[in-house]
Amino acid sequence: MGSDNRPVEPESEEALDKLKLEIADDLGLDDDIRKRGWANMTTREVGKIGGNMVRRLIKKAEKDLSHEER
Repeated sequence: MGSDNRPVEPESEEALDKLKLEIADDLGLDDDIRKRGWANMTTREVGKIGGNMVRRLIKKAEKDLSHEER
């Protein structure tokens, strides 16, 4: 993402939003987001979601790279 919090590849924005909501659901934070909204989530909650997004994206990239090498 660029410094203005927009994805470098604009067409990926929808997929990133979907991933963010999927991870929030996995962490049990989806109800909190619906009740309070993203703007009222704590830094810790948003950081958990972001950290898990990064981990999942890295795993996907590693998997994709390993398939390319074959």
